[in-house]
Amino acid sequence: MFSRDRWDEILEALNANKFRTLLTAFGVFWGITILVLLLAMTNGLSNGVTAGFGDFATNSMFMWTQSTSKPYKGLPKGRRFNYDINDVAAIKSEIPNLKYVSPRNSLGGYQGANNVTRGTKTGAFQIYGDYPEYIYQQPMDLLQGRFLSYSDIEAKRKICVIGTGVVKSLYEKNEDALGTYIKVNGVNFMVVGTFKMSNSQGDKEEDANTIYIPFTTFGQAFNQGEDVGWMAITAVDGTSITDMKQQIFDLMKSRHKIDPTDRAIGHYDLSEQFGRINGLFSILSFVGYFVGALVLMSGIIGISNIMLIVVKERTKEIGVRRALGASPWSIKSQVLQESLILTILSGMTGISFAAIVIYVMNTILDRVGPVENFANPSVSMNVVFTALIILVVSGVLAGLIPANSATKMKPVDALRIE
Repeated sequence: MFSRDRWDEILEALNANKFRTLLTAFGVFWGITILVLLLAMTNGLSNGVTAGFGDFATNSMFMWTQSTSKPYKGLPKGRRFNYDINDVAAIKSEIPNLKYVSPRNSLGGYQGANNVTRGTKTGAFQIYGDYPEYIYQQPMDLLQGRFLSYSDIEAKRKICVIGTGVVKSLYEKNEDALGTYIKVNGVNFMVVGTFKMSNSQGDKEEDANTIYIPFTTFGQAFNQGEDVGWMAITAVDGTSITDMKQQIFDLMKSRHKIDPTDRAIGHYDLSEQFGRINGLFSILSFVGYFVGALVLMSGIIGISNIMLIVVKERTKEIGVRRALGASPWSIKSQVLQESLILTILSGMTGISFAAIVIYVMNTILDRVGPVENFANPSVSMNVVFTALIILVVSGVLAGLIPANSATKMKPVDALRIE
């Protein structure tokens, strides 16, 4: 029940020694500020690092071939082998719970020798031979036209989809690229689409300087036949590609007569790497809570000590109130309320200050542009609610010992104290 007299007493007690009250409150203010900022910085690091995975389906892996390290069934050590399109079909048919199996071939490189020309302009770009489903594994924003289709695959059409870096290098400003032709290693390809990637797993500049052409066209135009350079494999949602990859390796080793213990298949498990990073940031979040809680605890101890001093200073007042009939709970509740109000006010001020600091950091990041491995430091409302709960519990704990001390005094003994 609201009592104005009680609130007046509490405010008078807190204002009795303003400097002491401010110093006491600063401990809680600083503790909750450190807690929120640590969690925000951890979240910023997490956002920055996971952004490096881009929009690529994280439940995926890449797989390629390497030289054999062991002789097997009469075949020598150091043997090279290649995947082919039949391997892709075998994986799809024999390994369950796979969403996409995309064979890929590549040539060139945007930092290598010039391999693409248009009129008098030339450039060095990364060329990929892909299937249409690759766009679901590596989502991209189509600015114009379309991506590859299965009709392109079946007809082996000489068409291509080019990145913004290719457009910038080979075309004039505001020139429409759709329907025009470029030469890749002397072979003409018609541009049917342009794209950009807002996020990417690797180098954004390299992604912008990339050209996609149909896998079958790539094999025919550049004498690759049905060979597959590597594959991008994605498992269905709810199934980990990490748990399935050994089945895929065993199948490929069996088809290419490779010792089951040979490490002749190279791979990069995106799902495994993503899981490790998530685990790391879970640990960092725990450390943030732990360190912030320790700093906050020092502030709570300070409030508890000050409340003990306040109770001692008001011993005679407590004795008078007890003599006039005040119940022990009435005395205890006032001490607890004073502690709780001081804790919550200082804590909410700390949360507000941390929010301002986070806002300033995001404003600076927006102005200076993206920072490597750090983006959008922030905390969720769950963190704010957790902080409030911590403040309430801390305020009660801070006042509990002083409140018990106040109620243990006998009125007669309290009145005798000068």
